[in-house]
Amino acid sequence: MAAGQEQLQDIMRQPAELLFRHELEALRKEDSGNIPAGWQMSPQSVLKFIVGGKAGKTEITPKYIGNKRLIEMAVATLVTDRALLLIGEPGTAKSWLSENLAAAIYGNSGLVVQGTAGTSEEHVRYSWNYAMLLAQGPTPEALVQSPIMRAMEAGGIARFEEISRCASEVQDALISILSEKTISVPELGKEMNARKGFSIIATANTRDRGVNEMSTALKRRFNIIVLPAPADLNTEIEIVKKRVSEIASSYDLQAAAPADEALLKVVTIFRELRSGMTLDKKEKVKSPGGVISTAEAISLLTNSMALAASFGSGELTDEDLAAGLQGAIVKDDDKDRLVWKEYLDNIMKKRGAEWRGLYNACKEINQ
Repeated sequence: MAAGQEQLQDIMRQPAELLFRHELEALRKEDSGNIPAGWQMSPQSVLKFIVGGKAGKTEITPKYIGNKRLIEMAVATLVTDRALLLIGEPGTAKSWLSENLAAAIYGNSGLVVQGTAGTSEEHVRYSWNYAMLLAQGPTPEALVQSPIMRAMEAGGIARFEEISRCASEVQDALISILSEKTISVPELGKEMNARKGFSIIATANTRDRGVNEMSTALKRRFNIIVLPAPADLNTEIEIVKKRVSEIASSYDLQAAAPADEALLKVVTIFRELRSGMTLDKKEKVKSPGGVISTAEAISLLTNSMALAASFGSGELTDEDLAAGLQGAIVKDDDKDRLVWKEYLDNIMKKRGAEWRGLYNACKEINQ
């Protein structure tokens, strides 16, 4: 194996453009569509990369399982000069979709601004190497470009994760960038003009409403697409099964994949706690205070596999699942523990022999 390939395998989490490199190469090779300026493939090939299909003899795995029309709208937005804002509950694959869109369109998903309470306007525009600034004054060499400025210069895609976590003045720094497609650098007496192909894909969490609500002026600069939670039980099971398999393979977990029965139980529990109602609509269920998302279910099963591989037989047991469920659901000890106990006693206990092993294992932990 070549040294470069060995180094790639050592990366804990490969970006989408490396993880699916063979798929992207196959799509580019057979692409006969019109390729917009700055893109590496046509919108039709980008769509196929996201929703799945075939490129010659290469199987293109679906990166997003859901409404295809939403993906068509997202790709079409990025063909224009409009930025894209993906909104949804935690675990609706906003960041995953953002990363894969950037990988397919530009070939680089790493130009990212991560929104937090500490994100400043410098992260959006530019900053300075202060040692060079003090020694030489403002020079192009001392300028530290933000990921957004680098994307503008290259005609690429920048990503802005969790934009509503940022203070309003940081968000507002985007308005002129999205409107004028320029960043002014008065210290150098120049402007950075965006090349064709530049755009921004932002994500926002509906749970963060009221934290730093986006202004109407900023929202007008985006085309907004709301990503829903998985519509039904089978769709969510399919998503969880696929991502658990991919993550387990990446980490080389020496454990058997979760059985269909285990997947069904975990997803059922999550959907019921999330919705506040049993799947048959016959009983109400209290919801815990934390996030009970598809992403949490994926993490739970992956951690349970690691537990089985490290301290068990390699086969996922009810005890492994119970440990994962306890950690995923009980975040606020007092309230969540009570909610989980009521669910165990009022719902899971009554589901008969098929659920008895998991119920006993959960009950033992939740003492």
